[in-house]
Amino acid sequence: MDFELPGDDDPRRQAVRAWLADNPRPSGRVLAEAGYVVPHWPQPWGHDADPIHQLIIDEELRKAKVSRPVNPIGIGWAGPTLLHAGTQAQKDRYLMPLLSGEEFWCQLFSEPGAGSDLANLGTRAVRDGDVYVVNGQKIWTTMAHFSKLGILIARTNADAPKHKGVSYFICPMDLPGITIRPIIDMTGVHAFNEVFFDEVRIPAENLVGDENEGWSLAKVTLGNERVSLSGEGALWGRGPTAGDLIDIVRARGGVADPLMRQRLAQLYMDAEVLRLIRLRTVSAAVQGKQPGPEASVRKALADEHGQHIMGLAKDLAGTAGMLASEGPLGEPAGEWATGYLFAPALTVGGGTSEVQRNIIAERVLGLPHDIDVEVGKTWSEARATRV
Repeated sequence: MDFELPGDDDPRRQAVRAWLADNPRPSGRVLAEAGYVVPHWPQPWGHDADPIHQLIIDEELRKAKVSRPVNPIGIGWAGPTLLHAGTQAQKDRYLMPLLSGEEFWCQLFSEPGAGSDLANLGTRAVRDGDVYVVNGQKIWTTMAHFSKLGILIARTNADAPKHKGVSYFICPMDLPGITIRPIIDMTGVHAFNEVFFDEVRIPAENLVGDENEGWSLAKVTLGNERVSLSGEGALWGRGPTAGDLIDIVRARGGVADPLMRQRLAQLYMDAEVLRLIRLRTVSAAVQGKQPGPEASVRKALADEHGQHIMGLAKDLAGTAGMLASEGPLGEPAGEWATGYLFAPALTVGGGTSEVQRNIIAERVLGLPHDIDVEVGKTWSEARATRV
C-alpha cells in the first residue's frame, strides 16, 4: 500500500498552488467553477482527475485551510446520480448550484411502512399530462426543513414487481402539498423530518432517467451513501476516533481495570483493521484498480465500531457518564455525550447492518439470495417456488 505523492515540482501541484495564491479565500461558487469540489468529475464540473491528482488537490486545499462547501446529500449522492443519468438540461440547471452549496439537497427515500426493504415503498407518482401527481409519506429525511431540493423515489407502476415500476425524481421542496414535520432525536437535535406529499405536482421534466427504471438509480445513490458514511470518525466519518479516545486514556495514565484494558485493546485492533481496509481502497484507486468489496465490508464494520467507541467512552466516565457535562476520564462531554446518544443510529442509517451483511453474503461470498416469503406461504413453500 505504497502511494507516495509527487513532490513540489509536479506541475499539477504547482497549478493548484498558483490558483490558491490568486484565490486565498475562495467561495463555494469559485471552488466549484474551478473544478476543485469534485476534481474526479468530468469538465466543466471537475478536472477528470485521476486518483493521484485528486490526492494532490486534497492535500493542497488542506494545507491552505480551504474547505469545500457542505452539502453532503447533494454533492455525495444526488450529484453522482444526476451525472450518471440526468439529461443535459438537468446537469446544466442543478449541478453547479449543488456543488457550490448554494442549493442544499435532502433524500426522500425511507418510508414508515417499508422497514429495511426500501423497494416496498408506498409513495405513488401518477402521470397527469406534463406533471406527476405524488401522494405518500417519507421519514428520516435529514435537513428537509431547509433543503431547496430533494431526490425522491416513488412508485409509478403499482402492478410491476417491487424492484420495477419505481421512478426517480428531482423534487423542489417548496411545492404546494408538501408538509414537513420535525423529528427530535435523543440528542435534542432537529435534523430528521417526516415529509408528507398531498397531491404534489412535480414537473415531468424532473424525472431522472426512464420512468419505472428508478431502482437502478436508487442503487447508485445508496452506493455513494455507503461509502461516504464510512470515513474515519466514529459517527459516519465525523466526530472522534478510537485513537482520540485512546490518547485521552494514555494522557490520564491508563486504566487499571483488566476488562477496560481488554476493551481498549480490542478497540485499537478494530481501528487498525478499518484503517488498513481504507488504505487498501485508496491504494487500489491510486493504481487505477476498481474498488472491490472493501467499501461494503468497511461500512458494516465501521458502524458497530463507532458504537463501541462511544459506549466505552461512557463507561470510562463511570457514574459521571450519566451527565451531559462529563466525558471519558473527566474530559468535557461535548461530542462524547452527543455521540453516545446518536450511536444507536449508526447501524440503521445508510442500510441496516442486517442488509449490509446480506449484500456481503450474496455479492462477495456468493451465497444464495434471501427468499421473499409471500403472505400466506410458509418459508419452505416460498423456497420451493423460487427453486
